[in-house]
Amino acid sequence: MKSVITTVVGAADSASRFPTASDMESVQGSIQRASARLEAAEKLASNYDQVAQEAVDAVYAQYPNGATGRQPRKCATEGKEKCKRDFVHYLRLINYCLVTGGTGPLDELAINGQKEVYKALSIDAGTYVAGFSHLRSRGCAPRDMSAQALTAYNQLLDYVINSLG
Repeated sequence: MKSVITTVVGAADSASRFPTASDMESVQGSIQRASARLEAAEKLASNYDQVAQEAVDAVYAQYPNGATGRQPRKCATEGKEKCKRDFVHYLRLINYCLVTGGTGPLDELAINGQKEVYKALSIDAGTYVAGFSHLRSRGCAPRDMSAQALTAYNQLLDYVINSLG
């Protein structure tokens, strides 16, 4: 799994060198931001279902058939349940990334191969982009979490949105 520390050490090892001062500064910066990431992870972990439901509601408000593109879902209830399940899965991985301080869990368990899976299932990734974009825009500091925690959370949402796009 990738974290800032394993990435720095791995890069230095691949280059047959010791980590440089700038490598160590990036590790130190990540450690300093850890409390904000952990705050965001804690807030998210206590609200998976609520946050996922907000994303699903935003998707179905924007796309009443529950999907963008050519293949609308036939059953709205089943589609909403599956959509919520998928959002919860992504949110748990985002939470894991907040704890580890890297994108490894998202890369390994969600992003690698996702476009092929969605294409095979006739699901337009734009559906998920709409939901994650809504979550990105609705976050508010200090109502939801501190500004630093919200920044860490939003960076991972952006990462997912960009990977789906």
